[in-house]
Amino acid sequence: MPSIERPLAGEVLEYRLGKDLEELIDAARLERDGRGARTLVKDGALRVTLVAVAPGGHIAPHRATGPITVHVVAGDIDFRVGERTHPLEAGDLLALGAGVEHAVSSRGGGRFLLTVVEPVPEGRPAGDAS
Repeated sequence: MPSIERPLAGEVLEYRLGKDLEELIDAARLERDGRGARTLVKDGALRVTLVAVAPGGHIAPHRATGPITVHVVAGDIDFRVGERTHPLEAGDLLALGAGVEHAVSSRGGGRFLLTVVEPVPEGRPAGDAS
């Protein structure tokens, strides 16, 4: 799916993941890179991104500046934190503290919602989206 103008913040944003799940991810990028993502919400400190990992795909180790949750909505993923791998499937939710290194892979392909709460810089109100 090519980038389009769409709201990322507002009083109400609604997504029907059961209906629009595959349309939200760029299939060509998923095939080429083994992963793809679409930001759904970017409002102040809150970020919600739909992430897709192709069968055999992976996301290299990295860290988030704020705490995160991972909610698998389709397929399965292996979420690695340190030496431990958490096998997750549709319906599973995992929470991780800020700054913890993690990586993702999938044997059969998976889709998950990644929620990140970014730290708010000092002197800026929490609801300020700038």
